[in-house]
Amino acid sequence: MKTKHFLLLFLIASIPFAGNSQPFVKGDKVINVGLGIGSTLYSGVGYKTGLPPLSASLEVGVTELGPGILGVGGYFGISSYKWEDSYGGTTYGWKYSNIIIGARGNYHYIFAEKLDTYAGLMLGYNIVNSKATGTWPALFGDLSANSSTFIWSLYVGGRYYFSDSFAVMAELGYGIAWLNIGVAFKL
Repeated sequence: MKTKHFLLLFLIASIPFAGNSQPFVKGDKVINVGLGIGSTLYSGVGYKTGLPPLSASLEVGVTELGPGILGVGGYFGISSYKWEDSYGGTTYGWKYSNIIIGARGNYHYIFAEKLDTYAGLMLGYNIVNSKATGTWPALFGDLSANSSTFIWSLYVGGRYYFSDSFAVMAELGYGIAWLNIGVAFKL
């Protein structure tokens, strides 16, 4: 029985993925969807993740620039965190949510046939909402605050294509998280 499973696994693994897996070129449109690891927004004792950092971006290859390709597009990221503590029978804390909307520019330089590597810059807007949690807001009424600010980010990333339209991706840098991993779809 184990031999049959091993043989089946070997046959599946030896089937090549369809397509010639060309990396990013002028005119390509790619959607990235990622899950963030490591918060760039909240860290320290007491912070807990509510909604893990999620991101999505769309990029279009606009022109050849030297040996590489320049791509531009949009970015959307969302996450939420909670900080809470207690003292003397009273709990107090804050619940935060962040939405980042931005425009990105990437320079793609191809090192290998199926590997699309890039470095980029994002200019965006971070929309922050916070609300008091625990028992102490009842003493003072509804406590909440909203704050938003312009942000920028530098990052490096890569996509490894298994077919003409499907890749795994990773980005390292400042954004909704330090590291985003996920999938990419070429339209």
